[in-house]
Amino acid sequence: MAALDADSPGAEECLEEDEEELEMSVEDPENESAGKPAPGGRSCILTRRGITLRVLLKDGLIEPGEGVLSIYYLGKKFLGDLLPDGKITWQETGQVFNSPSAWATYCKKLVNPAKKSGCGWASVRYKGQKLDQCKAAWLKKHQPNAPAAEESLVSEGEEEELAEEDEDEAREDNGPHGKRLESKNRTPVRYCTLGSRDSARNPHTLVEVTSFAAINKFQPFNVAISSNVLLLLDFHSHLTRSEVVGYLGGRWDTSSQVLTVLRAFPCRTRLGDAESAAAVEEEICQNLFMRGLALVGWYHSHPFSHALPSLQDIDAQMDYQLKLQGSNNRFQPCLALICAPYYHGNQGVESKISPFWVMPPPEQRPNDYGIPMEVEVTYVQDGFLTNDVLHEMMLLVEFYKGAPDLVKFQDIWSQEQTYLDKLKGSLASRTPKDQGFAHVLEQIYTLLKQGS
Repeated sequence: MAALDADSPGAEECLEEDEEELEMSVEDPENESAGKPAPGGRSCILTRRGITLRVLLKDGLIEPGEGVLSIYYLGKKFLGDLLPDGKITWQETGQVFNSPSAWATYCKKLVNPAKKSGCGWASVRYKGQKLDQCKAAWLKKHQPNAPAAEESLVSEGEEEELAEEDEDEAREDNGPHGKRLESKNRTPVRYCTLGSRDSARNPHTLVEVTSFAAINKFQPFNVAISSNVLLLLDFHSHLTRSEVVGYLGGRWDTSSQVLTVLRAFPCRTRLGDAESAAAVEEEICQNLFMRGLALVGWYHSHPFSHALPSLQDIDAQMDYQLKLQGSNNRFQPCLALICAPYYHGNQGVESKISPFWVMPPPEQRPNDYGIPMEVEVTYVQDGFLTNDVLHEMMLLVEFYKGAPDLVKFQDIWSQEQTYLDKLKGSLASRTPKDQGFAHVLEQIYTLLKQGS
């Protein structure tokens, strides 16, 4: 069987498996055979990849320690202890991994189950420095005549992913005085520039929404949303640097063509945790049934980005619309909401919450993406906070307590405002005028400050 080329699909995964074997077999690249050509003429790659954590430890370039290793991925931070034998212990669970690649792949799959490789040496950092830079330092010291770096073995998509990990770390660091470091914005594109579907296009590309008036159409349904719904989903979105998701419960009146959103149901689960997700969804279905509500939509967050749908969001929304419509072909809308709590392009401290719906592409262009449409809604101010909402807020605080991606609410968000000030300011406009529950909200805020 022919060996995989470095540019072929699966090559990175194959190379990481090779690295696992080298971790076990290569004792010390400084021995006599380290510089000799390997069969097949791949001496440079084998020599470079033969440099393990154990070698770097032995040479004093790195030292064992608790929490000295870290991974930033899709808003989530993982911390690891470096052991004297070159192995890695993940602090959250105590699991031990033989190599950076094994640890990075495992952690990334928790967040993104479709992830096949971890770009281990480029993703894992030792005291803030990427491990592949430590490896390059070893090469410069022991093989000064060797090429400075081998040809990149990561794909264009992986390079973009690694760049996003750098942004995640910049947000985590928050600068020397707590000032948030500016990261590269995901620049939205106009729908008309997309054309037909392209597998090479980044699924996280943000797309500007289109108004119905712009295409000379009327919005096919009206929407009314309870302020308690917005308050709860806004609160949920503020708690973590990772994306959150939840469902919307309400009623659809076929005679008046009005969709009323009455309740938000946050999913207290982690991306990639399929077993937990199934149980949470079952619980939400039971809650909907008990309250006489129907499933009418969903929400999710873009913590530090625009409140605009990505290509992935557009496809997901189109799928949900078809599922809610069912097999009877009677029209029933499905609403999507995106909450952007910490995007600095928002006006003031209030989170931007954007409703959207997807119009199928024209019949003559079936391979185009669905069209994300801006939905006009009426917001209905509730007279008081319900016990359901307050109880759900307490459950969310408990769920994210101690999580590595929990927002540090005592840190500075902007100028003199902390992240807690930002949260309070955003919820203020959505909080009922009845102050009977104000003391309960203050208790929740106190718990958040203590927990982070």
